[in-house]
Amino acid sequence: MTEKNREPRAAAFLKKNAVMFTALAAAVISCFFVPPDTEYINYFDFKTLSCLFCVLAVVCALKNINFFYILARKVVRRFKNTRLCVLVLVYITFIGSMLIANDMALLTFLPLGYFVLKTTNTEKYMAFTFIMQNIAANLGGMLTPFGNPQNLYLYTRFNIPTTNFMGIMAAPFILSVSLITLCCLIFIKPENMYIGDENVSLNPKRTAIYLVLFFLAIVMVFRVVPYTAGLAVILVSLFLADRKALAAVDYPLLLTFVFFFVFAGNMSRLESVRNFFEMLLHKNTLIFSVLSCQIISNVPSAILLSRFTGNYPALLVGVNIGGVGTLIASLASLITFREYVKHNPCRGGYYIKMFSVFNFAFLFILTSFMSFIQNK
Repeated sequence: MTEKNREPRAAAFLKKNAVMFTALAAAVISCFFVPPDTEYINYFDFKTLSCLFCVLAVVCALKNINFFYILARKVVRRFKNTRLCVLVLVYITFIGSMLIANDMALLTFLPLGYFVLKTTNTEKYMAFTFIMQNIAANLGGMLTPFGNPQNLYLYTRFNIPTTNFMGIMAAPFILSVSLITLCCLIFIKPENMYIGDENVSLNPKRTAIYLVLFFLAIVMVFRVVPYTAGLAVILVSLFLADRKALAAVDYPLLLTFVFFFVFAGNMSRLESVRNFFEMLLHKNTLIFSVLSCQIISNVPSAILLSRFTGNYPALLVGVNIGGVGTLIASLASLITFREYVKHNPCRGGYYIKMFSVFNFAFLFILTSFMSFIQNK
């Protein structure tokens, strides 16, 4: 491979994983203020990292056998017009984010959205559909502890009871579903459409194995099975059954967690920083966490701000609804943007404008609604 070929790949890798490298830089800089010592080992939440790895790995295995693609396609083919089809695509992404995390839901269902719109000559709805799928992925995952990476972290860090967790997120979840549905009904016309046949089948044995492993990963999150035992079983099983799934795991996302654990841990040991963040979060945890997401993304915000407040209900809501807004408010939004530009290389500016209009509208409505509820 020539040097010319390496440079674009390196640049693409840097661009694709900009948040990870930002987290790395922040961790390294913080080490100058708090030199490495034995306290560093306490920064890391190994249960969160293990559960996140297991969910991502099993989902990759299921994706490799086209499980989610076939499941979604069968549902979509039952509907005959554009409005219903887009609604189904968005709902599938919404539900998928609750089960397989927001980024994996987008990686799984955005290609399906492209395929459906392309083969039915309804590409004019692609930007809107992708944006709604993106919002659905970011907001749909808020209801479950494993739906978003920041949820898994906060659920573990504060040892939140599952029923309490879902109760906190029920109101913004219901409002999000209503807003997404309303947008699809308003902006998509009920035009007739047809999806052609495609011969894709599942391997029954692999499907059964991976679904069992997926169930194991989920019960690990809910603390039913010790995470060390679950991690060992899933690692060995996938090593024997599908090593490509292990290779396909989003390791930059895991490393982003690691680097921000170091950065957040070091910041929490600096008294001036600790006093500053505690003061801001004491004033309004919800608003400050939402604003933080717009600048440094929702996962880093959850890790950092959790060190300075015990008000986990407001923080949990803030870092979830804060996932909409700017393009960097959620790592998942960058996935959607890359997927859209891949198919529409000359319409990136148009997408960002439409993305900003819908996302900031959702952000304003959700933040206002939740602020009103919390202040009652």
